[in-house]
Amino acid sequence: MIIKPNVAEALNTQTTNEFTNMFAYLVISAYFDDQGLPELAAFFLRQSEDERLHAMKIFDFLLETGAKPTLTGTPPVQNDFVNAEAAVQYALDQELKTTGQINDLVSIALAADDHTTHNFLQWFVTEQVEEVDTMTRLLQTVRHAQGNLLRVEDYVLRNMPAIVGAEAGV
Repeated sequence: MIIKPNVAEALNTQTTNEFTNMFAYLVISAYFDDQGLPELAAFFLRQSEDERLHAMKIFDFLLETGAKPTLTGTPPVQNDFVNAEAAVQYALDQELKTTGQINDLVSIALAADDHTTHNFLQWFVTEQVEEVDTMTRLLQTVRHAQGNLLRVEDYVLRNMPAIVGAEAGV
């Protein structure tokens, strides 16, 4: 194994975190589907797939470095939302939490003098800037729409193209 055991353990934890995010976005997608908002539902379904790809990127890195991937059960995710703003706020909160987790991983890799993992994680550092920005802009749009979610649907259709996998590096 070319990475330190404590780094592999932290990466395994992050794999679970990414799968948790996948489920969170899937639930948000279902919420918007139930509300009859197909563009928002499709956007969050794509986000769910991106989170799965992020988890698999870490999983594959563990395999490539000779570490053993271990998967644990994911913690529960929020399943009910009072409105669209609460659902998008939850997504933004998840991305901010993930940003902290990625930053912690970078610190662990640096403390372990693990340049291989540090280099690998730079993609995630950059990705989190994009993810937080996307959710922040979407939340602002929901707020500006003042309840007219058809405007948000139009915003998503125009500004959030259906590209799955490209940002995950697959």
